[in-house]
Amino acid sequence: MSHVDQANQYIDDVLNDRIPACEYVKMSCRRQLNDLERDFAYRFDDKAANRVCQFIEMLPHIKGALARKKEKIRLENWQCFVLTTVFGWLHKETNLRRYKTIYEELARKNAKSTKLSGVGLYLLSLDNEEGAEVYSAATTRDQARIVWQDSKRMAEKTPNLKSQLGVDTSAHTIFVQETSSVFRPLSRDQGGNHDGLNVHAGLIDELHAHKTRELFDVIETATGARDQPLIWAITTAGFNRAGICYEQRDYAIKILKGVQEDDEYFSIIYTVDDKDLDNMDALLSDERIWMKANPNWGVSVNPDDIARKARKAREVVSAQNNFLTKHLCVWTNADSAWMNMALWDRCADQTLDIDDFHGVDCYKGTDLASKIDIASDVTVFVKKVDGEDHYYVFDRHFLPEDQIENSVNAQYDGWERSGYITSTPGNVIDFDLIEDGYIEDAKRFNIVECAFDPFQATQFSTRMIREGLPMIEVGATVRNFSEPMKQLEALVISGRLHHNGNPVLSWMISNVVCHLDKKDNIYPNKEFPQNKIDGVVAMLMAFNRIMAADENAGSFADFLNDPIALEI
Repeated sequence: MSHVDQANQYIDDVLNDRIPACEYVKMSCRRQLNDLERDFAYRFDDKAANRVCQFIEMLPHIKGALARKKEKIRLENWQCFVLTTVFGWLHKETNLRRYKTIYEELARKNAKSTKLSGVGLYLLSLDNEEGAEVYSAATTRDQARIVWQDSKRMAEKTPNLKSQLGVDTSAHTIFVQETSSVFRPLSRDQGGNHDGLNVHAGLIDELHAHKTRELFDVIETATGARDQPLIWAITTAGFNRAGICYEQRDYAIKILKGVQEDDEYFSIIYTVDDKDLDNMDALLSDERIWMKANPNWGVSVNPDDIARKARKAREVVSAQNNFLTKHLCVWTNADSAWMNMALWDRCADQTLDIDDFHGVDCYKGTDLASKIDIASDVTVFVKKVDGEDHYYVFDRHFLPEDQIENSVNAQYDGWERSGYITSTPGNVIDFDLIEDGYIEDAKRFNIVECAFDPFQATQFSTRMIREGLPMIEVGATVRNFSEPMKQLEALVISGRLHHNGNPVLSWMISNVVCHLDKKDNIYPNKEFPQNKIDGVVAMLMAFNRIMAADENAGSFADFLNDPIALEI
């Protein structure tokens, strides 16, 4: 059976549910099948597809029992699918490789370093590229050297690589002297100027750990002079939804769903499905769910090891996030985080339009924490649906231009250009914009109350009172925020909260951590100063007023006292 045949068998097994796979993997398989039927600029070349796999299977294992037995790599069907898809597609006219960027996400211990190490050696020696520069890139030197060091040991244990392909090694480089090609580790912390790179291939390990987009952008920019460059980012899930990794993940999913068209970008994401996250007991006990995020199940992934870690996650709540992130490839929030982000994301409805709420009762909360940082204005509408109150959240965020241009947050600029953040000229927020928005909202909606924190907004509230708005002080205290936090979480669980999917508010929600006090009160905090939560604070202020208004009506009291509604 050829490697392309193995890949096709994998596609068939996935799409016919013989192998547990999440929807993203199924989308990737369907995309390949659809492309094979398309008449477009590319053709699938079996020889090119098989060639890379044949090369990798000539390399030895260099770790563990298989290395001790001196066995060579044998690719699993899922690995053949990824490799043959990436390397098999060629442009009909130029014969150059189709895919330029690869995003691959999967859980730990799935032999990602082994595969990337083989790919790096192939791109160095058999990609018909003079002066190829191949880099194993990561945020730290140690991480960057993992893939590179494995490649170096593979090369040193494969004499034919030197005698037939001219591959040789030195202390810091793998090279082919005849073509002046090099393979080196590259990290953000090693110092020096990276602007002189001429990258043929950048193999980026653990992209989720990149706190800034600097290294990714340097590599991407440095590929411009190459005919068929390749950036291959491989990662587990992480926590930072404002970073370059989640940005690439979001783009990859849009391609898989057909929302975005990019014929030069390949992605595959091994994780669990959203429905799996609804039942934590099953998630922490069902082996078939675990297999979705671990394609190398039973090969490099030890089922007993995963079962042991799942038992710990069931018993120790603080271990759950680590298990979900590292072993099921689920993007969670910070340690001891407040919100289940999968459930929050499920409440998103991008068809929501604030213009549809004319005359509907609403409550506003505004956090003007600082004139030099984010200010957030959140409006929550209340509507009856099938006899129950549902809550619809719309948010606006304001940030000075200087903060957008100089912030370490890689997303601010994109969010501003997409309209999710409103920029104000200079280095301080122009509160007049927020006030104008309030006055306009008062003309369109039935504002019941507007919550503000007197610590920062005394002048703002005074001006709004003059305009006739019902301003109510809500200080940032445990007493004011604990019950709204619990209420908001319960509404998300029950599906009675709806938001329009603004990524700024979702990022802020993911940043919130909280701690129980002796009286079971909770309060929103953030783990790091750059993890903003202003929009969440504004939303909780609005819910504080909703709960106060409903206290006599009993709707919230009934809901909070309903053990079924609050069951997680």
